[in-house]
Amino acid sequence: MSQVVVFGYTGYAGGAITTELIARGHQVIGVARTAHSGTEQIDARSGSIFDADFVRQTVAGADHIVVALHAATEPALISALPTLTSAAIAAGARLSFVGGAGSLTVAPGGPQLFNTPDFPADYLPEARAHGAILDALRASSPELDWFYVSPAASFGAWNAGERTGTFRIGGDVLMTDASGESAISGADYAIAYVDELEQNAHNRERMSVAY
Repeated sequence: MSQVVVFGYTGYAGGAITTELIARGHQVIGVARTAHSGTEQIDARSGSIFDADFVRQTVAGADHIVVALHAATEPALISALPTLTSAAIAAGARLSFVGGAGSLTVAPGGPQLFNTPDFPADYLPEARAHGAILDALRASSPELDWFYVSPAASFGAWNAGERTGTFRIGGDVLMTDASGESAISGADYAIAYVDELEQNAHNRERMSVAY
């Protein structure tokens, strides 16, 4: 059983990951700007990932740090990365991010999804901001233990789907099914995420999840 800090535990992805963590017996510290009342299963704390003292205090003693927050809001999420990095290294914790699909390539050696003509303009700032975080993680100190999980292209509360327990794990290339669709439910994404948290199969790597 591990102690896991989830920044953004009240959101769509963070909530699904928190549910999966609890089901597997992990201890969860859930962080949100306005946290819900704590329970026996969740130590809920109100605070900001941009508050360096709060971050250091919250992750002290943690085994894992999960960041499930929007990347392009102001201040940009990447500005919290130096504090997260130093706090994770000091705690001996593994740092992970709920990433985006936009930075996946459409084929081996091909362009990233957010650089294709049909990528929705409204999603571009968020996709590029998540891509910048991945780039920064790849350039980070070897002392930092991290992983980053990109969902399929169709992922979100608007396409919640069901828990099936059946999915594929990939790398940097966008995965699609036989009909050309790229999708994953929140519950199945969370299974893959917590599997990685427990198994450490993608050390300092990005992985992707899709049907």
